[in-house]
Amino acid sequence: MSTRSDLIDRPPVFLRRALIADAAASGATALLVIAGAGLLEGLLGLPAALLFWAGIVLIPYVAFVAWAGTRDGVSRPAVWAIVVANGLWAAASALLLLSGWIAPNALGYAFVVAQAAVVALLGELQYVALRRPLAAA
Repeated sequence: MSTRSDLIDRPPVFLRRALIADAAASGATALLVIAGAGLLEGLLGLPAALLFWAGIVLIPYVAFVAWAGTRDGVSRPAVWAIVVANGLWAAASALLLLSGWIAPNALGYAFVVAQAAVVALLGELQYVALRRPLAAA
């Protein structure tokens, strides 16, 4: 149950934009890897099933982030959940490369690193935006 202090009544434009950017980038990535999994497998050296299911996992995430970013009031716990999810995705991407479970080619390696970096950056922007109102309070 959320309390009044858990709600940011008028979310800062920076926070709203960071959430919408996350939803847009994640949505575009989901569409790319779902629709193009077979083509990307040959191009990146990443398993088509991994790409496809990563895209499927993103669908509810995109819906949640878009929902959170378009509300008149934004729940702090919701944004914290998004920040944590971004951190976990970036860490899992790094772990995937370091684990040896997959063997991407150089372009595939760069793809995984680049998407993890973008996800980490979006999470950092959301974290900074979330902390700003607390510092002003």
